[in-house]
Amino acid sequence: MKDDNLNLKNQLCFPLYAAARKVTSAYTPILKPFGLTYTQYILFLVLWEKDNIQVSEICEKLFLDSGTVTPLLKKLESKGYLTRHRCECDERCVYIRLTDSGKNLKNKLSDVPSKMACCANLTPEQEQTLSSILYTILNTDKGTPSP
Repeated sequence: MKDDNLNLKNQLCFPLYAAARKVTSAYTPILKPFGLTYTQYILFLVLWEKDNIQVSEICEKLFLDSGTVTPLLKKLESKGYLTRHRCECDERCVYIRLTDSGKNLKNKLSDVPSKMACCANLTPEQEQTLSSILYTILNTDKGTPSP
């Protein structure tokens, strides 16, 4: 019976992984007409909440590293949605500002959450509970398990 812990159905990681893939792939047909990926979309969500923000703060909010975020920012800058500038007092700090184009994209994408609401087929209470559980997992800092 000890091998039961190695059954796929007994792994918490698998339904989390599969559900995340299912949900993020549902965004593709909605975001594709705007030339955006899901990761670019969530980056915009951060920027629409707070403009002129440091890259490090974006990374923290998205639970991503700068090696992932920086190429996204460069791509969106090349599309004219944002600008990157270094802090004069500390060149290691890079700030991101939305252009008018980036700000206007918010109105164009304002219906994305309602289009996605049906994707999980959860009640509002279930959504709130799931969100709370997932943020508990995300905010748990246990480090890396030992080999």
